[in-house]
Amino acid sequence: MNINKLRNKPFNLNDEEIAWVKSTFDSLTTEEKIGQLFFMVGYKQDEEFLSHLTEDIGIGGLMCRAMDKESVIGTVSTLQSSSKIPLLIAANLEAGGTGITSDGTKIGSNLAISATNDPKYAYELGKICATEGKSVGANYAFAPVIDIDYNFQNPITNTRTFGSDPEQVKNMGLQYVKGCQDHGVATSIKHFPGDGVDDRDQHLVTSINTFSTEEWDQTFGMVYQELIDAGAMTVMVGHIALPEYSKHLNPQLKDEDILPASLASELLNGLLREKLNFNGLIITDATTMAGMNIAMGRDELVPKAIENGCDMFLFTKNLEEDIHFMKQGYEKGLLSEQRLNNAVLRILGLKASLQLHKGNNVPSLEVANDSLRREEHLRVAKEVADQSITLVKEEKGVLPLSPTKYKRILLYDIESEANALGYNKASGLAKTFIPLLEKEGFEVTRFEPTGIYEGLQASFEEMKKNYDLIIYLCNLATKSNQTTVRIEWINPMGVNVPIYMNSIPTIFISTENPYHLLDVPRVKTFINTYGMNDYTLPLLIEKMLGKSEFKGKSPVDPFCGKWDTRL
Repeated sequence: MNINKLRNKPFNLNDEEIAWVKSTFDSLTTEEKIGQLFFMVGYKQDEEFLSHLTEDIGIGGLMCRAMDKESVIGTVSTLQSSSKIPLLIAANLEAGGTGITSDGTKIGSNLAISATNDPKYAYELGKICATEGKSVGANYAFAPVIDIDYNFQNPITNTRTFGSDPEQVKNMGLQYVKGCQDHGVATSIKHFPGDGVDDRDQHLVTSINTFSTEEWDQTFGMVYQELIDAGAMTVMVGHIALPEYSKHLNPQLKDEDILPASLASELLNGLLREKLNFNGLIITDATTMAGMNIAMGRDELVPKAIENGCDMFLFTKNLEEDIHFMKQGYEKGLLSEQRLNNAVLRILGLKASLQLHKGNNVPSLEVANDSLRREEHLRVAKEVADQSITLVKEEKGVLPLSPTKYKRILLYDIESEANALGYNKASGLAKTFIPLLEKEGFEVTRFEPTGIYEGLQASFEEMKKNYDLIIYLCNLATKSNQTTVRIEWINPMGVNVPIYMNSIPTIFISTENPYHLLDVPRVKTFINTYGMNDYTLPLLIEKMLGKSEFKGKSPVDPFCGKWDTRL
């Protein structure tokens, strides 16, 4: 690669920045170049380990999992102060500053943003992610997710997407990219070539995007092209195969030779670099995922990921072994000098574009305290919650609620196990929800299963006599390594299944998954919130009481294409 390509979009480097890239590149040994390829992960402030990454290996970047602000700042400070070359510091800044620090602002999931039907909130999300992330040392957002949620059974995409309409995904994704990069933080549009078609999880298996070349061009391809043209700085590549395009670009491929995009030269070079004209940095998704490792042996895939077109290698399964595999691959010719050099030039180009070479990049607690949870950020979070909560269907006459109409409420809460939720989801919502209802004058009984055997269950007549209203509060979120998100009812035969809808007014609230009508199709009043922030539950109750309107517009088909879910 000619270094002058870094003058072009998305790097847009000037003479001084090009000079820094060239002088830095020229100073690197082969071993130091290989170190730059690795993008590691940090879960805690461990100075000995972090210093090993920078001083002994010379990694190119590190992704921070969410920690308290002091731990994030300490981690980044150790990394940047001990590194010869400034580091890329990333986080899953998908829903707000909480993607990197527990002290940040949770704005809302992509689907919540999309449910507002106003792209300005996608811009605000990107801006707040950048502002709060940068204040604790981040310069790189592993966001936005621009997958398209075509398959309601996909266990990963769900509320992480902007929905199932490519135009909506494009418009929201564009605004996130602008909001984030306008404020000095690089974005990573993901997960190329596009998740949401398969019903499998790339964490566990190589998943498949089955679209034809024409279908892909008009949907995922259109979205990627628009965001690339708008200047998205990096692309994260998933362990997702795109067979029709792979065969189109390389007709010699047999089915058994089709690789996930993270290893597929024809997709990385022929499709992403050439057809879509992407000049920025390509990073793999986490290389620990089975979807990548199923394809070939680890000793081969490590160097081939770079040789076949990726520029950075995200995470390691075994740190020292993976570094050995990369060096061994270079020595054996699995990784060419040309590809190694091109990858490092793009890494340095991204760092120069972010102006990392001009400062020490060490964050301060003072700046973080001024930036995190600002009043304007909290205002946006409240607006997003207010404008996204969606009344999917409504039984006439049930809403609005009041204590005079429905004094006695039976609450069924359905929760994931504590600490089992992925992507920082809330748990234990009933403990907050019940007092909010009681404050409004309702008497709330929380369902406890008793007499669960046939013949010993609660009396139908007693249920009608004791309760005026039934509310289901369902908080089941998608997470990695989970093959499906369905409601598991209590045995035997689901004693907590909604069966009183025709006798007792019943409201079902899904706080996370917009597709639960699949399991409760005949519930007549159904509400989606697409996730939780600090304001969601109070605003939800306001809307149920008729104190404010339901304003959200579903970005997906909550009826799952079924006829009975509309009843």
